[in-house]
Formats: sequence, C-alpha cells, structure tokens
Amino acid sequence: MEIIRDFFSLYKQRNVGALVLLRQILFTGVDAAGLIIFSSFVIASLIIVQVSEISPNLSQSQMVMTILVTVITRELATFIPALIIIARSGTAIASELGNMVINNEIESIISFGISPISYLVVPRVFGVIMSIFPLAIFFNAAGYLGSGLVLQSFYDVDFLDFITRISAELKLDDLLKIFIKSVIFGFIIGVVSSFNGLSVQKASTEVPQRTSKAVVQGFAGIIVFDIIIALLFNL
Repeated sequence: MEIIRDFFSLYKQRNVGALVLLRQILFTGVDAAGLIIFSSFVIASLIIVQVSEISPNLSQSQMVMTILVTVITRELATFIPALIIIARSGTAIASELGNMVINNEIESIISFGISPISYLVVPRVFGVIMSIFPLAIFFNAAGYLGSGLVLQSFYDVDFLDFITRISAELKLDDLLKIFIKSVIFGFIIGVVSSFNGLSVQKASTEVPQRTSKAVVQGFAGIIVFDIIIALLFNL
C-alpha cells in the first residue's frame, strides 16, 4: 500500500526521483530492446517453420495468421519481455538494494528523514512498468516482421498481403490486454525484486540468495497472473 500511495508523490522528488526513474527506464527498456527484438524475430520465424508442417499451403491459409496473433500478440508479447526483464532488471534491483542494506546506505537514507520506499522503490517499480509496454510493442513488430520475411522468402507469401491479413486478425482488445499485462507484470517484478533486496539483513551471502528468490517469485507471479488474465479475457 505504501508503494501505491507513494506513486502519486513521485513528482515531488523532481531531482532524485526523476533521475532514478530515468536510469531504470534506460536499463530496463532501452538496453533490453535489442534482445527483445531478436528474441521475437527468432520465435516468430520458428513458429512459421512449425506451422508449415501442419498447413503446407501457407500462402492461402488464414490459419497461420490466427496462430501468429494468438501466440505472439495475445500470449508472448508481454510474457517473454517480462521474463527477460526479471532476469536482467529484477536481479539488478534485488542485488543493488541488498548491497545498499549491507553497506548501511538504507539506514543513512532513513536518518535524513527520507522514506526508502518513495526514494528507492517507487521510481524503480514505475520505471519497470513504463518499460514493459513499449517492449511488448517492439516484440509484436519484430515478430510480424520476422514471420512476414520468412513467409515471403520461403513460402511465396506477399509481405503486404501478409500485413493486411494480420491486421484483420488483430482486435482492440489485444492492445488493452497488452497494456493491462504490462502494468501488472511490471508491478510484480518491481515490487518482488525490491522487497527481496530490502529483506537482506547483515550478511553479504544473503544478497545472491535474495536475488534468486526474487527471480523465482517473479516468475511464479507472472505465470499465475498471465493465466488469470487469459481466463478473464476468454470467458
């Protein structure tokens, strides 16, 4: 609750809060964009190869478009970026905050009357949330670009015709679903990672332990909420 409350007071920390937020966005969003795009390109290409075994006549089959939209946009667009962000940013947040506890930096912050939640946690959580949505959009774009190029190069499917047929399959609900997942997944990653980082006590050996717990708990939380959201949208 304190994290949610302090979201609305982030603007008061114009210098420090904005700097931490910007650094988190750069590390989580910008630095991970290349890996997200490459992963999407490869995954989409492999989907086309596998689907070709089920439906050899891909140039005429609309099934491949339905499969691509279902797998890429409705399931993997936020799920894969979230997993990558946990592995990169989640571990970084947990270890960074854990080391700050070990080095008594958290106590120093508190001694100045500053809340470590609003000063350290909220900008990181907000930065992760703001990063996932554009990464999900990049994942979609790269996925359709990759699959379109594979279809055009190896299965005689016109790229513009492919884009037209994909657009017909996409719905406004798909964008809403991506946005909702981005907010929820980003919140889970940021909160779980920060909680585990700040839960370090005295020993430096706790830092890698808490970092591992952050990854496992983040994975579990994302999988559970991904299933819940999928069920809600398909009822």
